[in-house]
Amino acid sequence: MIQALSDTHALIWYVWDDPRLSRAAKAVFDTALTIGGQIAVCSISLVEVVYLEEKRRIAPGTLGRILGFLDLAELLLEFPVNRSILPSLAIIPRDQVPDMPDRIIAATAVHLGVPLISRDRKIRASSVTTIW
Repeated sequence: MIQALSDTHALIWYVWDDPRLSRAAKAVFDTALTIGGQIAVCSISLVEVVYLEEKRRIAPGTLGRILGFLDLAELLLEFPVNRSILPSLAIIPRDQVPDMPDRIIAATAVHLGVPLISRDRKIRASSVTTIW
């Protein structure tokens, strides 16, 4: 069962055990692992990780590490960007969440009916249920 959806930075920080991940966010990941639940990852986050690695804004090997977690299929579950999220995208105002990748990630959480693990202030100020 999907417990939450992780945004890109929360995912990166979780797989590297980075202290920037809040205690509440880490607890959601850890609880899901303990109870056999899953944390969804929007496929656009994987695209963002490639971009961030290319720009040298995150550690090399981050994508490989994330894919390793996904390949185990115990904790992380990739959810594709497809037309099933379009109705949810339409209900997240562009003026509240202007960055399209962030809006897609937020819409995916809404579509799945789970909270979004995110530090993003704009998303947290929107109507999307978040954990941070």
